Amino acid sequence: EEVEEEEVEEDKLQDRPPVVTFMGHVDHGKTSLLDSFRGSRVVNGEAGGITQHVGAYQVEKNGKAVTFIDTPGHAAFSEMRARGANVTDIVVLVVAADDGLMPTTYEAIDHCRAADVSIIVAINKVDLDRADVNKVKGQLQENDLSPEDWGGSTLCVEVSAKEGTGLDDLFETILLQAEIMELKANSDGPARATIIEARSEAGKGPSAIGIVQSGTMNVGTAFICGNQYGKAKALINDLGERLKTAGPATPVEIVGFSGVPNVGDELIEMDSERKAKKLSSERLDQERREQLSPQKEESKSALETLFANIEEGNKKVLKLIVKADVQGSLQAIENSLSEIESAKISLEIIRKGVGPVTEADGLLATASDAILIGFNTKVESKAQALIKREGVQVKLFSVIYELLDQVKEAMIGELDPETRENIIGHAKVLEVFKLSSGKVGGCMVTDGRLARTARARVIRDGVPVYDGGFSTLRRFKDDVKEVKNGLECGVKLGKFNDYLKDDVIECYELEKLDLEL
Repeated sequence: EEVEEEEVEEDKLQDRPPVVTFMGHVDHGKTSLLDSFRGSRVVNGEAGGITQHVGAYQVEKNGKAVTFIDTPGHAAFSEMRARGANVTDIVVLVVAADDGLMPTTYEAIDHCRAADVSIIVAINKVDLDRADVNKVKGQLQENDLSPEDWGGSTLCVEVSAKEGTGLDDLFETILLQAEIMELKANSDGPARATIIEARSEAGKGPSAIGIVQSGTMNVGTAFICGNQYGKAKALINDLGERLKTAGPATPVEIVGFSGVPNVGDELIEMDSERKAKKLSSERLDQERREQLSPQKEESKSALETLFANIEEGNKKVLKLIVKADVQGSLQAIENSLSEIESAKISLEIIRKGVGPVTEADGLLATASDAILIGFNTKVESKAQALIKREGVQVKLFSVIYELLDQVKEAMIGELDPETRENIIGHAKVLEVFKLSSGKVGGCMVTDGRLARTARARVIRDGVPVYDGGFSTLRRFKDDVKEVKNGLECGVKLGKFNDYLKDDVIECYELEKLDLEL
């Protein structure tokens, strides 16, 4: 038996504190800002007041509370979103006034947008001589985060964690934003909480830090959480104090799990520990069965199945992350994509950038159910493992009309990549040679043929990592037009330089298409 969602009557809802996550570049001062807020609640600066690291804590000023989540950056944020847990209401984007926006800052902005959370910008380190607040505001303006005092709607607060200035303003701004958002929850019903950290300690057993989303958690409450179950033996706040109850938006450590749950799992109150245990074993059995059965197709977005999903009433938006080799081709792709019209599907580019497909792109694609598109660029090795594990679709192109055609046809429901791509052969990399011009794959053609005028892609562990034309196709010392099945050859594609043993070179020809675009 699965747990039912409960309908809550409007009049039972009460205001709840906002849940806030800090994000930003590594040394822009996220931690010092969080510490300033945390320190403000330790009486007389007693360092001993904080007895343990809890991934979240609540700060109260003038009777108003705010819950801060102390996550290690946007990786954890998107990890939780990928599991369907949207815990955060507001993100405070920390930008150093001397450095301005950095690549990590832009990534954080993409994640916030994809998650549809409010952004407040904290411009930190304004005490430095090198601080240039207007430069930061200009960069924000360019990224559609137009500051309020420049006529936009993004709240910006100038702070200095070091001097302790502007912290009250930031707190007030968070409360103001929360008020506009009218955050409410029902504290009467059964408890539901989202896990943001979990661990197992000697003497304490498995425990987890959760943020109560609705209802009230009590000591003694039986619960199911993912495929673990338990009974709350103790509830501990971030000061190490034992609580009897915890209401909505309260961060609390819960002791008494059967095993360590996953980050992003939902904890749900059950009538009895017996029922919770039964449901837990059912879920564990189900998981084992799924691992033993043949891999079923994940329902991640894919261009080929886009229209089939729409016919079933699913996915109305095609989300893309586009990476290209140079800014010029990126703009050309973006402009052409934005001109594609489809009555049933809207297209949204949630991140665009120059350079290879990175692990951060893979994370955003997982969390947002987007498709990764690369033009004349490769997939970084760190990203390959993540993409394979999460089943994200990656499409690499080296011909611009091919990219536009595939997206266009996916959106009007006519994509049949088999008819347009004629795969003519495969080769396997047996050795990698270093030449003055870079690395070359020493290959054996395993079926069909490789043709100098065709296109080819490098496939590693089932994930495409590069797509391009042949810059080298040789038999011994000679340049050749084609190499047939069973023969050895030297291959170099485009500017790709990272061949590994056992990579597969898939060679294909494009059907002659009318180039309307």
